[in-house]
Amino acid sequence: MPSEKKISSASDCISFMQAGCELKKVRPSSRIYNRFFTLDPDLQALRWEPSKKDAEKAKLDISAVKEIRLGKNTETFRNNGLADQISEDCAFSIIHGENYDSLDLVANSADVANIWVSGLRYLVSRSKQSLDLIEGSQNTPRFAWLSSVFEEADVDGNGIMLEDTAVELIRRLNPALKESKIRLKFKEIQRSKEKLTTRVTKEEFCEAYTELCTRPDVYFLLVQISKNKEYLDANDLMLFLEAEQGVMHITEEMCLDIIRRYEFSEEGQLKGFLAIDGFTQYLLSPECDIFDPEHRKVVQDMTQPLSHYYINASHNTYLVEDQVRGPADINGYVRALKMACRSIELDVCDGPDKEPIICNRNSMTSPITFRCVIEVINKLAFVSSEYPLILCLGNHCSIQQQKVMVQQMKTVFGNKLYIDSPLSSEVYLPSPEKLKTKIIIKGKKLPFDQDLLEGEVTDEDEEAEISRRMSEESLGEPKRTWLCKGLSDMVSICKSVKFAGFESSMKSQNYWEICSFSESEASKISNEYPEDFVNYNKKFLSRIYPSAMRIDSSNLNPQDFWNCGCQIVSMNYQTPGPMMDLYTGWFLQNGGCGYVLRPSVMREEVSYFSANTKGIVPGVSPQVLHVKIISGQNFPKPKGACAKGDVIDPYVCIEVHGIPADCGEQRTKTVQQNSDNPIFDESFEFQINLPELAMIRFVVLDDDYIGDEFIGQYTIPLECLQPGYRHVPLRSFVGDIMEHVTLFVHIAITNRSGGGKAQKRSLGVRIGKKTRDYSMLRNTGLKTIDDIFKVAVQPLAEATDMRENMQNAMVSIKELCGLPPITSLKQCILTLSSRLVTSDNVPSVALNMKDNFPFLEPLGTLADVQKKVLAAYDLMIQESKVLIETADAVYDKIVQCQKAGMEFHEELHNLGTKEGLKGRKLSKAIESFAWNITVLKGQGDLLKNAKNEALENMKQIQLACSSCGLSRAGGGSADAKSKRCLEAIEEKETGDENGRL
Repeated sequence: MPSEKKISSASDCISFMQAGCELKKVRPSSRIYNRFFTLDPDLQALRWEPSKKDAEKAKLDISAVKEIRLGKNTETFRNNGLADQISEDCAFSIIHGENYDSLDLVANSADVANIWVSGLRYLVSRSKQSLDLIEGSQNTPRFAWLSSVFEEADVDGNGIMLEDTAVELIRRLNPALKESKIRLKFKEIQRSKEKLTTRVTKEEFCEAYTELCTRPDVYFLLVQISKNKEYLDANDLMLFLEAEQGVMHITEEMCLDIIRRYEFSEEGQLKGFLAIDGFTQYLLSPECDIFDPEHRKVVQDMTQPLSHYYINASHNTYLVEDQVRGPADINGYVRALKMACRSIELDVCDGPDKEPIICNRNSMTSPITFRCVIEVINKLAFVSSEYPLILCLGNHCSIQQQKVMVQQMKTVFGNKLYIDSPLSSEVYLPSPEKLKTKIIIKGKKLPFDQDLLEGEVTDEDEEAEISRRMSEESLGEPKRTWLCKGLSDMVSICKSVKFAGFESSMKSQNYWEICSFSESEASKISNEYPEDFVNYNKKFLSRIYPSAMRIDSSNLNPQDFWNCGCQIVSMNYQTPGPMMDLYTGWFLQNGGCGYVLRPSVMREEVSYFSANTKGIVPGVSPQVLHVKIISGQNFPKPKGACAKGDVIDPYVCIEVHGIPADCGEQRTKTVQQNSDNPIFDESFEFQINLPELAMIRFVVLDDDYIGDEFIGQYTIPLECLQPGYRHVPLRSFVGDIMEHVTLFVHIAITNRSGGGKAQKRSLGVRIGKKTRDYSMLRNTGLKTIDDIFKVAVQPLAEATDMRENMQNAMVSIKELCGLPPITSLKQCILTLSSRLVTSDNVPSVALNMKDNFPFLEPLGTLADVQKKVLAAYDLMIQESKVLIETADAVYDKIVQCQKAGMEFHEELHNLGTKEGLKGRKLSKAIESFAWNITVLKGQGDLLKNAKNEALENMKQIQLACSSCGLSRAGGGSADAKSKRCLEAIEEKETGDENGRL
């Protein structure tokens, strides 16, 4: 098996193929046969047995091979009844002959499939050149570089060095390697040569480094993207960054700069190529991190009302242990503020010497003075984020000590305190931008209409709720406490009030009033009235705190309440685990500033959203997340695990968290006894209906019969994912990044459109049902309004048809080219151009710009296979042309219907009353109206994005055709015309951005 001997060169692949192995041969009839495949010693043909054919016919000449495809990307695989049972990563096809016939094979592991694909591609690329077998490893630039490293360290110049020196040298080159593993490798090499000495020669040093530091997963990738060379040049790297990694506006000079920074060998730096070691280092660098660097900055609109954001919040901030026995600790505040918490809690009680204190009221041990806490808050409040900080005051002090609190806060916070009276003329809270560097006090307030120095207020804090739960008087009157005017005046836009139900709140609650909900109360509301909760949270702040029954300070699932738009979901920061992983992962986005803008469907005044939706969200295009877990690096032994010694059997779980319809979990197989570089090579798909609320959590576990042990995890919002080949830095159970511990993955998101980040990847894919889903409008029961919405049915169907037709045409051409749907358009055109050539390797088509669209015209007679591919290409251009030229008119019709409907928004109640609707029927009519407006706005946005995507596609196709030599047929004039057309597309794009679309 290849896992026993690492593959680190083309010659390793070819040796394996010559030794042969069993592969499954797949036939179009859905039959699958086990056959033993070998490569001839002279590398000229592939043979298999047993076979009914004679030995000379049960073979395939390498010279007849056109291309090698990895994955299930031929008609045979697509139409085979057993295809679903075949792993995508173990399947590959050999395309051969003038009719592009396919030999479809399945290996017993992805590792074996990669060896055959890499070896065959290497042979095919060299079949037209002399095949002097693969240079020995000592003629490579890598060997020359390693030799120079060895010679520099060999101060005596004897050509040998102490094993200790050699070990130290390899660790310097690859710090992630364990010393014990390097020593073991030297012992293996010396034993194989029957050496008695432990001194290391240059050849042994190079052999040990090559075997220890060559990752097969990276080697296979390098060979694939370098067109079967063992290094990347600047052009290979440019194509990789554009087509695979989603990097925009890359230049050759930028690629050469990457090579100069990451290539180890001097020769590579001078000649501009990146070998396996430099490429590995580049893939592990921050430049290839899975987290989009754009989101390390504040990128969201911060001028929306405060109620439109999720706010990073800590519960019982003063605790660093559980809530029953834990003492108050100033480090709780230090930790929370350094993690950009924007809502923290202070439970203040009377202390000795007329000095208010903060303490755990369950234990009353180790109190800290109020002044000490607010001084720390003042010092750290805006170190991690400049956006407003909310102090949730739990006031349990006498009037006398309340006055001390007031004086201390004025002295310490000064003009940072936000005490401006809310304006009755406003409807929404101020924005985080307007409240920058302000400290907001949340607490009780004396009635506005009574000029009192002190007065009684109801106490609805958590302790009151706990005591009510513990006593039999849960339905009794709420406890009342005394409040001084000075403390009351410090509360401005976060006045604590008791929730009185949605109907009452929507009529009489002021925008500056905030309600706190216990976990159980909020869960009940979110399950029974999800739509009402979302609408309520558009205007008012909601704070959710963990159940009083969580005496171990465990955490609730924040996603349950984010799905209903609740802004302040307070967490026990002192308790690590999956829920805290989700929370800290979510607030990594938007520069980690502690504020995350909610999806537009949860903010707009007239819009419909229910957290319990079972499928597609109106107006939002579903996306498909494709995740391939390739390998792991340097997994540590789980803490506390002792049953298996140092051996671990890792596997990876991929969890998707979001609205209930999006939640899912899948896992890889277990890799036995490999913690250093386990190869998983497994692909997964998840449909995401509301991308803006989705998070991905990668969890690595040790498979153990006693109970699977946690190794590491990483949680990231979907919007922050970078496409392509990425390393995932794993975090420990307590959330710390573990040095050199990573997962190597490939990420693609198809059918991406709508809000969020720039579309680095926006491709179509067929999902599930073949039938087309049209966005359905609902009947409101109000004739005047329903007549308006009926007009929108036709343009909505046209918009869906145009988008789907373009996406399906793109998928069809990718299928014909033998490419998966996640392939970029540039890769597709490169594959297409290799098909559309004559036997002399001359292009058989030329780019012809008709009306600024990149059509391809035949230059002579085409083979049937070429005609089929060209017809699919023409269909894709035609569908894109229809969308680009028709989108404006359809978009206008949709927007006009939306505007006409909105004119009746204020009159809905009156219209309903006239039509005899009341109670639940009237509410249903209003809900249906909001649904229809959401659909119209969403479908208009999707059409707008589809047009922009189509324009970008035309530009990319033209550039790709030019780079493939398809635009040179007409000489200089053709190139000039192509350039003019490209400028016309860019002008059209710019004009659309400034105009209607």
